[in-house]
Amino acid sequence: MSKKLEQIIQQMGKIKKKQRIGILTAGGDCPGLNAAIRGIGKTAIIHYGMKVIGISDGFSGMINKEYRKLTENDLSGILTLGGTILGTSREKPFKKSKDKTEISKASLISQHYEQMELDCLVCIGGNGTLKTAYKLSQEGLNIISIPKTIDNDVWGTDLSFGFDSAVNIATDAIDRLHSTANSHKRIMIIEVMGHNAGWIALYSGITGGGDVILIPEIDFSETKVAEYLLQRASENKPYSIVVVAEGIKAKMDIKQDVSAAQALSRRITELTGLETRETVLGYIQRGGAPSPMDRMLATRYGAAAAELIAARDFGKMVALKNNDITSVPLADVAGKTKLVKKDDTIVIQAQKMGTSFGI
Repeated sequence: MSKKLEQIIQQMGKIKKKQRIGILTAGGDCPGLNAAIRGIGKTAIIHYGMKVIGISDGFSGMINKEYRKLTENDLSGILTLGGTILGTSREKPFKKSKDKTEISKASLISQHYEQMELDCLVCIGGNGTLKTAYKLSQEGLNIISIPKTIDNDVWGTDLSFGFDSAVNIATDAIDRLHSTANSHKRIMIIEVMGHNAGWIALYSGITGGGDVILIPEIDFSETKVAEYLLQRASENKPYSIVVVAEGIKAKMDIKQDVSAAQALSRRITELTGLETRETVLGYIQRGGAPSPMDRMLATRYGAAAAELIAARDFGKMVALKNNDITSVPLADVAGKTKLVKKDDTIVIQAQKMGTSFGI
């Protein structure tokens, strides 16, 4: 038998063999992770007859070779659950070790990928996870990624699951602050998540009726904010709601170990003399059951990931474009961040309605 014919037969055998895929969730948790796991797993098992392996605790599970087989029964009843049944971590396998003699974590992942006989590894995560996923694909692993993050800052997709749930939680909190602010005639500041991207603050600020919205992408003046709030008071508007992203702290001259909301509250009180209180929403934005929108999006993403695996179209991230599910190369996504632009139509519309961005 010729060598070429032998290679063809071997390749045909690989094609006929049922694919064995691994799934991991990495980075911060968010609502919808279990829905995505279910979407991939059920489509892979029921429609394609694939074998599905759940990797524990993100990339740590690949490094430590901690995994388990997932059956259809394992995937039942998890659609509405918050968190992730697989666990997660912020392990960065390409971070250089201090001990140069130690085998790299990335090499361990490649070794364990082969030992586990995986045909593909599905990485569900945000920007850091996508960057690692791309590097693993460069190492020769078959990778498919799914974008999740409450910050909605993954480049290449219109929407990441987890964002809608976070906006719902933040909006509900803002709604509740309105009554307290009105009762006491106060300025109420609420801080939401968003280190570099202000999407949560922008969306919840608008849907919650915020009077001022401050985000990391738009330079603002504390004096302008104070002037705006004084103007509202002079117009007999009894209270004001200020919505800020946590990342604005980097733009403020803060020497103390306080939150952006705390620092801004003190500054507004100094500049206006108006009673001001602050609330930091924190990790509550990550928890709880996913919204119906996030359940649907995560399920669509999961099913699309299984389709890409079946077609052996690797090195891709599933994405949403104009409400259609598509995919983009990981090479185009890795290292990029989707930020709010000053001339975004949503920002402009909010300004036309009287919302201040401190500019």
